[in-house]
Amino acid sequence: MQAIIERNKKKFSVDLMKPLDISIPLQSGNENPNAFGIQNPLFKAFETDGFIGSVVQGGSVNCENLFLNPHGNGTHTECVGHISNEKSTINKSLKTFFSIAQLVSVEAENNVITKKSVEKLYDESIESIVIRTLPNTTNKLTKNYSGNTPTYLEAELCKWLSEKNIKHLLIDLPSVDAEEDGGKLAAHHAFWNYPHQPRMNATITEMVFVDDEIKDGIYLLNLQIASFESDASPSKPVLYELEIHTE
Repeated sequence: MQAIIERNKKKFSVDLMKPLDISIPLQSGNENPNAFGIQNPLFKAFETDGFIGSVVQGGSVNCENLFLNPHGNGTHTECVGHISNEKSTINKSLKTFFSIAQLVSVEAENNVITKKSVEKLYDESIESIVIRTLPNTTNKLTKNYSGNTPTYLEAELCKWLSEKNIKHLLIDLPSVDAEEDGGKLAAHHAFWNYPHQPRMNATITEMVFVDDEIKDGIYLLNLQIASFESDASPSKPVLYELEIHTE
């Protein structure tokens, strides 16, 4: 299924049958990335008098209760409601789901991703950015970040991305901020420009995983969420390769 994307007087072709899923599958138990000491997700068969939601245990259907916290359990997308006094939900904030995104791979300096490292790779044509940290290993799929001082983003980088009007920031880390920062959350505040002029439709997606086979460059991003009236939702960001369209 081919589509033509037009942006800034350029045309791109995209094959919508070739998605590149950069989300991490979420499952019950500890085989997930985890952060901030949040409990592991639990998927448990619903039970009531005379009924159990498990075919294996004799039920007629599978019907599970899902216990999870998006912020500590795998790929998730959050809105400014994560840090604001006002009620803002991801379902109300994220209203358009496609954008032009750039994938960049960068190394941390003293455990921090800096503005300098991203700025030199930046393409002015984009609306969203996906930051892949190096080295890129598959342990990101199940890593327990809690208490291990994971890499984070420089607040100046997030301020610069906000000034560039980047709508969606995606990273393969548990947070744009340091695990322990005294509650400042400087990078979150800088990206959302909160509380001065909050960017209500901007989002941050954390704990993605971008396989090495996906090369740095410009992509079509489809950012999918569950329609949760909460500050965050488990999410499924998907990239599609773009080719310059010729008549």
